[in-house]
Amino acid sequence: MASAKLPENIRVVGCWAHARRKFDEALQTLLKEKRQESLAATGECYCTRLFQLEQALVELTPEERYTKRLELEKPVLDALLAWANETSAKTAPKSALGKALHYLREQWPYLVRYLEDGRLELSNNRAERSIKPFVMGRKNWLFSNTPAGAQSSAVIYSLIETAKENDLDPYRYLVWLLHNAPDMSQTDEAWAESFLPVNAPQECRSPKS
Repeated sequence: MASAKLPENIRVVGCWAHARRKFDEALQTLLKEKRQESLAATGECYCTRLFQLEQALVELTPEERYTKRLELEKPVLDALLAWANETSAKTAPKSALGKALHYLREQWPYLVRYLEDGRLELSNNRAERSIKPFVMGRKNWLFSNTPAGAQSSAVIYSLIETAKENDLDPYRYLVWLLHNAPDMSQTDEAWAESFLPVNAPQECRSPKS
C-alpha cells in the first residue's frame, strides 16, 4: 500500500466517503427492486449512519467530539466490522459487493483512525472541495515555464487554501508572511512554525460578517 511508504511520523486517516461509495457502486449493479433489502444496502446504511452521527457533533469542541465519537460511533464501527467479516466469508471476492467489503476491511486501520483525535474528519470531502478550483484549472498549470515555477505556484495555492480553512484573510496572511518570513528565515531555524495560521496576528483574521 502507498501508505506503507510514508515516513513513520505521518498518520494516515481513511475517508469514509470512499468506503460508502464502494457500497453504492455495488448497489448500482442490482435491479432497483432488489436494492433496498440487499447486503450492499446494509453496508451503505452503516456508513451513512456514521455521517448522520457526525453531523450532530459539528458544533462540539474537539475534546467533546472525541468523547462523543467513542460513545456513539464506535459501537456502529464495531458492528460494521463484525458484519463485514461475516458477510465476506459468503461473498464472491470479485463481485461488486466483494470488492466493497475488501476495500473496507483492508482500509479499516485507517478508517477508524479518526477516533483518535476530535480534530480529525470522517472524510476528506472538505479537502477535495478546496482543491477543486485548482484541479478544474489544471490545464493552465501545464504551461508553467519551469518546474520551480510550478512548485512555487503550488506552494502559494496551498498557503491560500490553508488560510481560508483557518478563517484567515488570504491577502492579509500572505502580506504578513512575505513581509516577515525572509528575515526570520535567516536567523531562526524554526521560523516556519512561527508562521503557521494559529500564530497569525489578529489583523490577518477574516472580518466577521
